[in-house]
Amino acid sequence: MQPRLREIYAILKAALPDAKERISYRMPTFWQGRNLIHFAAFAKWAGLFPGGEATTVFADKLRGYETTKGGIRLPYNRPLPVELITEIALWCGQRNAKPARSKDDIRHDTRNRQ
Repeated sequence: MQPRLREIYAILKAALPDAKERISYRMPTFWQGRNLIHFAAFAKWAGLFPGGEATTVFADKLRGYETTKGGIRLPYNRPLPVELITEIALWCGQRNAKPARSKDDIRHDTRNRQ
């Protein structure tokens, strides 16, 4: 498990060099103003958690992997998809570059709906 997690960490660190590292939801997390991507070890697989939008955007490339709304299961008995993890991490970083909507913006939108 540890070698696989170290490999995932190295891939994410290379793709997101400016992101800070922290623990969130009890998982190692790359953070840049908000959570970008998490990863963790489980009994039979490593989990990559880029969020629900990412699993939808990359659905075609994730065929053959078990996914949840916001997670990807990477079984230990299969090679790690380095290029795919890199692509997803870069996408998470680029998505974060867009300004997040503030709570005030969201409240304003709901008040002005007709």
